[in-house]
Amino acid sequence: MMPLSIPNLSISFPAKVVFGNGTFAQLPDELQRFLCRRVLFVTIEPLLSQVEPLVQKLEQQGIGAAIDTSIVQEPTFADYETVLQAAQTFDPDVVVGIGGGSVLDVAKLVAAQLDGEQTLPEIVGIGNLAGRRRKLICLPATAGTGSEVSPNAILVDGSDHQKKGIISPYLVPDVVLVDPLLTRSVPPAVTAATGLDALTHCLEAYTNKFAHPFVDLWALDGVRRIAGHLVRAVQRGDDEQARSEVAMGSMLGGFCLGPVNTAGVHALSYPLGSTFHIAHGLSNALLLPHVMHFNLSASPERHAEIAVALGCAREADLTATAKKGIAKVYELMAACGVPSRLRDLDIPEDALPQMATDAMKITRLLKNNPRHIGYEDAVAIYEAAY
Repeated sequence: MMPLSIPNLSISFPAKVVFGNGTFAQLPDELQRFLCRRVLFVTIEPLLSQVEPLVQKLEQQGIGAAIDTSIVQEPTFADYETVLQAAQTFDPDVVVGIGGGSVLDVAKLVAAQLDGEQTLPEIVGIGNLAGRRRKLICLPATAGTGSEVSPNAILVDGSDHQKKGIISPYLVPDVVLVDPLLTRSVPPAVTAATGLDALTHCLEAYTNKFAHPFVDLWALDGVRRIAGHLVRAVQRGDDEQARSEVAMGSMLGGFCLGPVNTAGVHALSYPLGSTFHIAHGLSNALLLPHVMHFNLSASPERHAEIAVALGCAREADLTATAKKGIAKVYELMAACGVPSRLRDLDIPEDALPQMATDAMKITRLLKNNPRHIGYEDAVAIYEAAY
């Protein structure tokens, strides 16, 4: 149930967001507007064919440019520190992130720490980052994390192999260019996993203990757009309408992350990524229907509305409607070719108790869940997903 009074709300928006096919072409104008001397591009190798011509153009104008493509999976503290050290030597005044969520997260942190005196451990957590002096532009090349508009960045701490979050309004970019055409070359499996990650952001924001009516608008619309178009985007990667709808849903999910954030699904998915290196989106997808089932009794009204947004017809009672929503998630996963069991990813069953122990450490997300998840609950959810 929603509280009787509207709760307080704090949102940090990018100064500028441009959404639409072909908006990548506006990047040179945005860089020119900043009167920059040196630009660092944090990106991925498949996008070099688009980034390198821009670098050449900048160099012809007397603007220094460097490219970093070292982030190829969910980044560790060490991965990030390596990028930061190179960036400090190059000393850019603008950092541009073009890629998936991991790339964008690293670009955001680099821009924040280039002039900073804080160490990485000092900024881990909520609201610990002191500021950012370098300009930051983000362009998502996948439709999933919503990192381009969120105040979040996630890294894996090599000392304990746990995912750690840095959450700060200073991580919200100055300029965001969302060009759905950049996602056309994303393989079907990645499109599916990242799309289900975006769906999870929206769904967990709406069913969150701290859900807010303003954020609800984004969350439900994001669910509708992703659920209605993800299968087409997976099966026909060149479908521009499907790509645009999923990209819009992903961005809406990113807006949800700041004021409300995620909950039990993400908390329980973290050990899958940090211990077994399962992609973040796939980890969420595997656990999503099971956490929905666990949470249903705590918020049947909200889960019923999610079911309707997923495309289900209303049943005679809320619980029946909500259960159709859970079934719909399974249908989406199957249609997208996503594995539905932990055992399908060769995760040993005897690892589940340690995974539950690790998940209990993610208190910043567990506290948002509409139903309390204890250790035994986490084990049961993992077992159900196994």
